[in-house]
Amino acid sequence: MNLQFILHYGLHFIAPLMIALIFFKKNWKTVYLIFLCSMLVDLDHLLANPIFDKNRCSINFHPLHSYWAIGGYFLGLFFRKTRILCLALLFHMLTDYIDCYL
Repeated sequence: MNLQFILHYGLHFIAPLMIALIFFKKNWKTVYLIFLCSMLVDLDHLLANPIFDKNRCSINFHPLHSYWAIGGYFLGLFFRKTRILCLALLFHMLTDYIDCYL
């Protein structure tokens, strides 16, 4: 395993667990589940050909990883009902953005 693999999946699975445990102690299980479910945003990779390309940056390539979508996720932070989901989606985008530079 290389550093990029460990960092990418650590940020997708371990960091959200830490966020849930530290900032949402009372409802950490629900928040962690929301963070995990936010990975469904990667279904937009199915629209690409090839579906997976290790050298391709997801940000602004796939529809749900576009700057417009990211802007929508940011706006969702201002609404209580969508705040945690949008936080999870933005964290996912940050993880993928970091991956673009590794």
